[in-house]
Amino acid sequence: MIPAARPGDAETGPEGTVAEAGSTDDGPGDAAAGAAGAQNGAVGPENTVVGSRGAAVGPDNMAVGPESATARPDDTAAGPGDEQLNRVFLTRVLEPGDETGGRWVRELGADAVVRRLRDRGEPLPGASAKRWAGLLARAAHAQPHRDLATAHDAGVRFVLPDTAEWPRQLDDLGDARPLGLWVRGTPDLRMWALRSVAVVGARACTAYGAHMATTLSAGLAERGWIVVSGGAYGVDGAAHRGALASGGATIAVLAGGVDRPYPRGHAGLIARIAEQGLVIGELPPGDHPTPHRFILRNRVIAALTRGTVVVEAAHRSGSLATARAARRLGRHTMGVPTPLPGGAALAPIRFRLAIAA
Repeated sequence: MIPAARPGDAETGPEGTVAEAGSTDDGPGDAAAGAAGAQNGAVGPENTVVGSRGAAVGPDNMAVGPESATARPDDTAAGPGDEQLNRVFLTRVLEPGDETGGRWVRELGADAVVRRLRDRGEPLPGASAKRWAGLLARAAHAQPHRDLATAHDAGVRFVLPDTAEWPRQLDDLGDARPLGLWVRGTPDLRMWALRSVAVVGARACTAYGAHMATTLSAGLAERGWIVVSGGAYGVDGAAHRGALASGGATIAVLAGGVDRPYPRGHAGLIARIAEQGLVIGELPPGDHPTPHRFILRNRVIAALTRGTVVVEAAHRSGSLATARAARRLGRHTMGVPTPLPGGAALAPIRFRLAIAA
């Protein structure tokens, strides 16, 4: 495995968005052995990926999230200041990672922001007239009670920041922190995220890359690590399948509504992940992913996990963006070297340069 330089290392540059780096001479056989599960593998600052010590949270002893989170919204009376309703409302209005909107919520509170939007008041600080008009148009169609009812019917709950199930490490994103997370699956998200590793890479990966992602993820899962990826074709799908095949646990972080599996060709895989693990996302039920949302989704993968491993990635891929985000957040970033030529192949020098960009 190729460890990327941690923040502050001389070879790494300013803020980046993804990662590929490294400088070992390990061949593919060594990389496979170290990744899939040699003896001490935790995603650590050295050349290891999986840890053999620490509390393993696997599917057999999974912590279960609060059942009340999926109660139908009309079972209880929600007042005008209800934090859950306000944040669900805002997931229809603000795009994921909107730092200006996040600052409004932090400084004024979700209730005040929602009231300003509902009352069609003056623009909040930092919003141009054009942008504010767009937000008002979205707010006019937001129906949080309906979104919660739709989520309930799909077996989805909405997890708020600062609640028992909220992963505290997401707070490292500052004002870009999600307004909340839609969660499909029974395990407790916070407990699973405590011991999780992101395995990401190219959609158009090579057979070697798919093999490495599967082997690596199976090794991680066997040692009690939760494998996190984006549910996409290529490396993501291989990572999820490797964890599931070993009887382990995995989390898919989607760029759209968790009730609408994307890509559609992975509907069966994502359904299986929801049964054996978790499917999570920032967007409300029925929302579709866009290219912009895929990039923003990657920050959640980076922040949620202890570290990010890139298997194969093109120079300007979203996988490298995930690793750069992980590096900015002080997480471990690693890359799997490949001897194969091509745009998705990782080489030690290119990986370091890519995450330092």
